[in-house]
Amino acid sequence: MAARLGIVSGKGLAAAMTAPENGPIIRWSIVILGVSALAVGNAAYEAGNLAGGALGLEALVGSFGISHKMIVLVLSAISGGFLLFGHYRHIEKLLISLVLLMSVAFAGSVLITRPDMTAWLGGLRPAVPDAGLVTAIALIGTTIVPYNLFLHASTVRDKWPDSSATALQAARADTALSIGLGGIVSILVLSTAAASLFGSGIIVSSAADMASSIEPAYGPFAKYLVGVGLFGAGLSSSITAPLATSYALSEFGGFQRNGRVFRGIALTVLIVGTAVALLGVRPISIILFAQIANGLILPIIAVFLLVAMNRRGLLGDHVNSWLTNLLGMGVVAITFGLGLRLILRALNVWS
Repeated sequence: MAARLGIVSGKGLAAAMTAPENGPIIRWSIVILGVSALAVGNAAYEAGNLAGGALGLEALVGSFGISHKMIVLVLSAISGGFLLFGHYRHIEKLLISLVLLMSVAFAGSVLITRPDMTAWLGGLRPAVPDAGLVTAIALIGTTIVPYNLFLHASTVRDKWPDSSATALQAARADTALSIGLGGIVSILVLSTAAASLFGSGIIVSSAADMASSIEPAYGPFAKYLVGVGLFGAGLSSSITAPLATSYALSEFGGFQRNGRVFRGIALTVLIVGTAVALLGVRPISIILFAQIANGLILPIIAVFLLVAMNRRGLLGDHVNSWLTNLLGMGVVAITFGLGLRLILRALNVWS
């Protein structure tokens, strides 16, 4: 939906959300909510990206005695370089390479750890264990990242500047492939963790913990595969999170894309995320907090997207079909329900 919005309307999601026909009160409410959610949520998520990437790199170079904070700074510098000097095409190629590297690494780790397929198939039945609500929301928040909706709607215009039927078909195929691959990677990560960590009693707070849980049973190669996967996931996301924030906030404020303000916003998100990642908090705690925040923000952004996708004045004949609306409302209902349950449980209203 986000890709179709960008191609057909020529606008990003933030611009569509703040269209003049919404009225000044609604527009300003959306701006305040959107800016707050993106600025805070993506800064936290950026800290999680850098912490996760550092965990992966620690597994690869831990024997050299390089500190976690130094690795975070190195990853931050690499991300900053691409944000300042990288062109869209260069960044796209880097992200594709990192995602493919991550996919191969986690696929290899699953083959080595050999999860119980009977239990694996049983896990396909939707269910949230009593103690798994927070983890379920975090998993949704990291698989369907809210900022990607803004990023897709904005960047498709660079790749497909016209709104032809051919462009829409190509965007649909491209989006299906990328989202499908993201879902597969999530399954591979969960499968590896379940096979190597579940029931072991090991609490993972560093790459050393992760390595010690995997290496004895599956050999050193498994440790390096997981390390490469985490590094690829962290570095790729540490570039996309600031970019998405820049696209969205620049549209909210009417700033030029790729101008000084655009790059300034991206660097601010990166710097704040780096500072949080350097605070000394357990990396796993940072990652989990950021993913939960994304899971709670997702239904709000999804509602705005659904509203925009049903405006004929914006999309003409390319508005949502009844089936697309039904599926979209299903996503909103599930994510909103999980988030509401988490909040009510925290207030001791819902056990």
